Amino acid sequence: MAAAELTPFYYDLHIHTCLSSCGENDMTPATVAGLSALAGPDIIAVCDHNTAGNVRAVQQAAAALAPGLLVIPGIELTCAEELHMVCLFPTAEAAEAVGEEIYAALPPIKNREEIFGAQLLMDAEDNEHGRLEKLLSNATSLSIDDAPALAARYGGFCYPAHIDRDSMSVLATLGEVPDYLGFHTVEIADPEKFFIGGRNTSYPEKYHILTCSDAHRPEALLPDASHAIHLPECTFEALKAVLTSPKGKVPIP
Repeated sequence: MAAAELTPFYYDLHIHTCLSSCGENDMTPATVAGLSALAGPDIIAVCDHNTAGNVRAVQQAAAALAPGLLVIPGIELTCAEELHMVCLFPTAEAAEAVGEEIYAALPPIKNREEIFGAQLLMDAEDNEHGRLEKLLSNATSLSIDDAPALAARYGGFCYPAHIDRDSMSVLATLGEVPDYLGFHTVEIADPEKFFIGGRNTSYPEKYHILTCSDAHRPEALLPDASHAIHLPECTFEALKAVLTSPKGKVPIP
């Protein structure tokens, strides 16, 4: 069989909405969809902390404002080890279902809006229809060891988020990316700093490296699309196939 022809697609696979308490209230579904359309990525993922409650609204807003934009349902899971994982799913229904499990795994600590900010549930037209009670930024009782199987059970996959950060990252918490979990992708927030002086050169050899906005405010979405991933087609299935395959081994559809 002939090798798959690959096309570069620009991406931003880590965007928050106003549902994350640390996300600004201006990060509404229509704002995320509209500014993403202006910035020019082909694929985005909505990854609020420990919930997928606004994913469907962003998808609906994008269908009206940016019909060519692929919006992938996601969750930024905070594991028990106090590290973040990006979890991506094929459908809003799948993300919402796993989101219910993750929300149940949060401690029963209420959000204090005056300290942490509101956690706003919105529709595609930016109308608020609720607020989540538990503080979403807390660590869940789910271990990093639980994360791959949890995501896979709903047709998704996961990988460590912003591994180069001094907190809430796998390197800060564990000192390494555990080989036994079989990750083939990692997110690096600042590659120039992470790789400066020839450091950490084994990572690009071993992993697919993603760099995303991790946007919590509208300005972070703005400048332009600057990171591309090569896929046979612009679909969740193609993205999953590539990012869960060993580096250098492109799956053939």
